[in-house]
Amino acid sequence: MMPRADVVIPHWNRRELLESLLGRLREQSVAPERILVVDDGSTDGSPEAAARLGACVLSTGRRAGFAAAVNLGLRQSRAPWVAVLNNDVEPAPDWLERLLAAAESQQVWFAVGKLLQRSDPSRVDGAFDALCRGGCSWRIGHGRPDGPVWSRPRAVRMAGFAAVLARRELFEKVDYLDERFQFALEDVEFGLRCALAGCGGWYVPEAVAYHAGSATLGRWSAAAVRWIARNQLFLVARHYPPDWRKRYGRAVLVAQGLWALVAARHGRLAAYLLGKREGWRLFEPVRSASPPRADPERLDEVLCRSEAEIRLWQSQTGWDRYWKLYFCLAGGGRAQPLGDDF
Repeated sequence: MMPRADVVIPHWNRRELLESLLGRLREQSVAPERILVVDDGSTDGSPEAAARLGACVLSTGRRAGFAAAVNLGLRQSRAPWVAVLNNDVEPAPDWLERLLAAAESQQVWFAVGKLLQRSDPSRVDGAFDALCRGGCSWRIGHGRPDGPVWSRPRAVRMAGFAAVLARRELFEKVDYLDERFQFALEDVEFGLRCALAGCGGWYVPEAVAYHAGSATLGRWSAAAVRWIARNQLFLVARHYPPDWRKRYGRAVLVAQGLWALVAARHGRLAAYLLGKREGWRLFEPVRSASPPRADPERLDEVLCRSEAEIRLWQSQTGWDRYWKLYFCLAGGGRAQPLGDDF
């Protein structure tokens, strides 16, 4: 018997996306136990539309952010498994069934499928996540042509929350999303906690979904760039050890400095600088509120292995200029063999 799963959809405006997603969920070969739409202050009639289509509608009561909306849905879920879906994702009819079957058979904490770009399904939107020592992440596979390299199941340590399935008890074990991150990198920070706790997942390439990508805020909107720039520092504040400047200072400077150049190329340098200013202003308060818990050597192991995976996938599928420069300038972390259980 297939295990039960709830679906949580954090949502803000863009009612047409929500209606399309709810229609797709009605077509799933394994029906969700419940669909919980968490409205984050929509003004376009989204809550009423979701209710008419049979969803259970929750409300944050304000513009609280993606992390807070997801957490509210997770806390109201009852099934042993819970899927989180962005409103701009279109899952294939067997998406949920394939994730549940793989997660149960592999006995993992979470499972993630292959996301393809909705505008060009021949290209990967993302498979799973990896994080470098400099505090910047890569959604593995983003923008690459789909092909055999993205069709092999494998163990993973981090997964994006655009479309993911997880055991509900995972959030009791490693805690919920950090709501201070609000709109960016909250899933990367959560993935780092999972990796540190040894709570692994599984990549299920047969579980396909199509992603518009940043349909609400806009991929290179000023708001999105500001949140990312700020939260890169929040991630360092929350997890890196007291001697992080000695251990990782060069990597952090290189990774986030190069990201400034990327933001500037998209006309968003001012937003980047605003985010960094806010990140530094709040760095110590974030650190004081949740001091690093991981043993520094354990963190180093996880970061070096994750960075090694970025290097591996870049070398196998073609180098992005950002990562090529990062690895040239940041210096080497402690070498880590990847192995089959990465």
